[in-house]
This record gives sequence, C-alpha cells and structure tokens, in this order.
Amino acid sequence: MNQPILLKAQPYVDAQKLIIKKNVEYWKSKGITPYLHAILVGESTASLKYLANKQKLCLDIGADFSLKQFDKNISQDKFIKHLEEINSNKNIHGCIIQLPVSGEIKNLELSRLVHPLKDVDGFHPDNVYKLYQGQIDNLLLPCTPKGILSLLKYYQIEFTGKNILIIGRSLIVGKPLALLLNHYNATVTMAHSKTKNFPELFLNSDIIISAVGKAEFFDERYFSKNKNPIIIDVGINQDDNKRTVGDFNFLKVKSFTSAITPVPGGIGPMTVISLMENLLLAVKKQNERNL
Repeated sequence: MNQPILLKAQPYVDAQKLIIKKNVEYWKSKGITPYLHAILVGESTASLKYLANKQKLCLDIGADFSLKQFDKNISQDKFIKHLEEINSNKNIHGCIIQLPVSGEIKNLELSRLVHPLKDVDGFHPDNVYKLYQGQIDNLLLPCTPKGILSLLKYYQIEFTGKNILIIGRSLIVGKPLALLLNHYNATVTMAHSKTKNFPELFLNSDIIISAVGKAEFFDERYFSKNKNPIIIDVGINQDDNKRTVGDFNFLKVKSFTSAITPVPGGIGPMTVISLMENLLLAVKKQNERNL
C-alpha cells in the first residue's frame, strides 16, 4: 500500500513565524507597529472562531489587532463610513471583512471598499487586475492561493509543466489560483459542479486541488491505481459526527496519492500565515507610498 507524504502546514508556519516576528521588530524599531483590523457583520460562531485564530497569530508575531462587530441590520451608509475611517487611518495597515456578511451589506461590492494597499485579503479589483497581468512580485495575493503555493514550494513540489486540476471556480480560491499556477507555467484544468468526467481528469492530473466545500465528497472511486497524484484539500467541512473534514475522504484516498494535505492542519493554517505575510507586505508598501 502506498504511503503518501503528509503535507502538514506546521513546519512552514513555525519557520515563517520567526521571519515575520523579525520583520515586526524591524518596523517597531522605526516606530511602526503592524496593525490588522477586522470587520464582522452579524453573530457567526464560525466567523468568530476564524477571527480568534487571526487575532492570536497577530499577538504571537507582535502585531496589533482590532475587531469591529456590527449588528446584522447595519445600514450601508454606516458600514461604508467605517471603512472610510479605516482607509484613512495611517496606523492601520491591513483590513479584512470577514465573510459571509448579512443584511443590506450583502448588496455592496465589498472587494472595492478596502483600500488596495490595505487589502490583505487580496480581493480588490486593482490587485486582481495585477494578478491577471502576471504582476505578482510584491502583490497582495489572495491568502489561500498564496498559502497553497507556499506549501508546494516548501515541500519542493514542482508545478512548472505539471497538469494541475482545480476543483472549484470561486473568486477567492479557484480563479486566482488558476492565474497563479499559469504564471508558473503549469497546465491548469478547472472543474466545477457541472463537470462530469472526474475520474478521467484525476487520471490525467499530477496535482489535484479541491475547494468545493463538500464533506468527504471524493473517495477512492475517483482514483486509479496507475496514478498517484498530489492532493491539496482546501475544504473545511463538518461531517455528520461534527468532525472537521476535507473534500476528500482522507482514509479512503490516501493510499492512492503520493502526497496529501491533512484536514485540519493543512491549508487552513497556510491561509492564516499568508494573511500575516500580506500584513507585513502592506506595511512595506504603505511606508514606500507614505499612505
């Protein structure tokens, strides 16, 4: 039976935290403390958990963190006014709007509300356009795609010239990830809920990345004994027993893979550490621009 490499995030996260801490100390020596501000609309328990993880990591690296929580019925005008205040505050270097939002705020084009130099989520159209053009050096990239590339590089997994299947075409993961991998000369195929030939696509793929958000949706039936692809599982789901699981049934598919990310402990931590990397990059860019 094949024993795959387990692509854990923690070794990368631990090493990167040391580098980030040194960068934070450098900026503090110049009188600048990196500062992340988060905005939450409503009372989502899951969102509060995610934000608590981000706050903890900010504290670990020596950065400042604040959270503004609004009632789900907040008006658009009040919400926009708060964003304008954050954008004009020179002490705040990064701002995230925790998704999903509710009420009137759903109708706003949220990606445009955070200043592109404070857009540590990498969602602003200005940053997306630069990604589209291939201008990825010193760019605030979307955190999950950025984290996936960092993990692949850390484990010395080559993606230049490889056939890579991305399952899911969201603006947060699938589409920006496809652009990034194309930039690095991978041959990318995008699949989605209407795709019908998954077993054939799996057979022809060197790396498979899933972000469909369905608990243990893919099992051994999708794989062939003649191919052992690398699996990057972006899914963070709950099964019927309230366990956190990915899009792949880990126990059933791992023997068909050469390497696989665990859930939890894989792409989730990579996304959060990528946010901290973006925060430090935002500080650098704003200091250069004197925003």
